[in-house]
Amino acid sequence: MRTSARLSGRTAIVTGAARGQGASHARRLAAEGARVLACDVQDDVGKAEAAWLRQRGLDVEYLHLDVSSPPDWARAVTVVRDAFGRLDVLVNNAKIIHVNPLLEERIEDWNTTLAVNTTGPLLGIQAVVPLMRESGGGSIVNVSSVSGIVGAVGHVAYCASKAALGAITRTAALELAADGIRVNAICPGGVSTPMNANEKEGGVVPQTPMGRRAHLREISGAVAHLASDDSAFTTGTEIVIDGGLLAH
Repeated sequence: MRTSARLSGRTAIVTGAARGQGASHARRLAAEGARVLACDVQDDVGKAEAAWLRQRGLDVEYLHLDVSSPPDWARAVTVVRDAFGRLDVLVNNAKIIHVNPLLEERIEDWNTTLAVNTTGPLLGIQAVVPLMRESGGGSIVNVSSVSGIVGAVGHVAYCASKAALGAITRTAALELAADGIRVNAICPGGVSTPMNANEKEGGVVPQTPMGRRAHLREISGAVAHLASDDSAFTTGTEIVIDGGLLAH
């Protein structure tokens, strides 16, 4: 199941890794040689996914991690430090989405969305940087969205959270460059996941020039690129992976 060894010897944390994009990112990084700590709050699903990957020869372990909890982040970094002594990659993938018209947005939903989608990556960066510094540098990949660049009806909290994540990405890139830590974001458009695999191609697909959602492997390929030395001079940017949606 291995695809290459360009991440051999490196250690990565991937959040929201129980299923969907996060599981795909963890699988791709491990297939490229990384040791991966897959983290989520869906423990049964996450443990099963990690076990499935280990059966296929990939170095993946699972850990419960609520990204809005500083103690959970501290525990994750301790686990990595004790097990591997270094950390090279963080993929801030965990996210939540809900739909509400702007005038009907509830403060509880707003706060929860920002806690996971915006505060979570900030806490993750704060938690991992000391170990990354000790490791000689690293790469942080924030999984954002085209919804952080343009608006989306009914998604005011999600759009706001992802726009803020872009600002965090650029600021962190500036502040951490001297430590050899690169910080970038990817901005997918529509993505095909097990949750929507049998659905009619709706959402942004009609406005997407390529006429379909992205396959998970197409998103994970960008994550692996940013995690590797192939992107050694890339920091502070947002890579749009949207089949041409924003080219209009």
